[in-house]
Amino acid sequence: MLLVSVSCSKSIDYPSAFKEASSGRYLYSPDELMEVFYKNDQLYIKWKGAEIKPVVLDQHTFFVPDLYQKLQFVQHPETKQRYLSVITEASASSPTYNYIKVSDTFKTPSMYLRDKAYGLALEGYLNIQAEDPESMFIIEQDFNSLGYQYLREKAYADAIQVFKINVALYPESDNVYDSLADAYARSGDSLQAYQNYEKALELNSGNRRAKTFMDSYENQQD
Repeated sequence: MLLVSVSCSKSIDYPSAFKEASSGRYLYSPDELMEVFYKNDQLYIKWKGAEIKPVVLDQHTFFVPDLYQKLQFVQHPETKQRYLSVITEASASSPTYNYIKVSDTFKTPSMYLRDKAYGLALEGYLNIQAEDPESMFIIEQDFNSLGYQYLREKAYADAIQVFKINVALYPESDNVYDSLADAYARSGDSLQAYQNYEKALELNSGNRRAKTFMDSYENQQD
């Protein structure tokens, strides 16, 4: 168990070179960034939108109560890449390389998604899925909800792109094709709607909406 007194924060006179080297963004998880910065020579962490003042233990080491983690600035001896290392009793004698420092231009998949860079977002999400198919960052329902938010705003092109991401991540789910078909139908592309409803029906023969649309479409073609 890691025990840290939260009342023992030290006043550190950080060298300018150290502040420059340690400031920046670190990849906390496959889709989350943590930012380190200094304000009035005080160390701060920005995580999940909140500014956090950690308990400073020494120039390189600090404790973040919100994370209940003791962290240390380290540099890999071979790659020279900088990291935040999680310090535990087991790792106290040998640093681990947990949260890599990334460039100011680095973007997570969700950041690409917000920027509507859908191809790059999908690439990132597929990488996450390859590492952890059960990751909390690639939940099918979350993408579906975002797609329908765009549909309510009549942003059909964006909805279609989000639903396509869901199709790529969950190709065996009838619901992802059903949602994509719905978006195509609302955008006026009946053929693409038909083709995706057809796929949804293949995966789930009980999909009544797909069958109703397909019957109507086929009757119009006669």
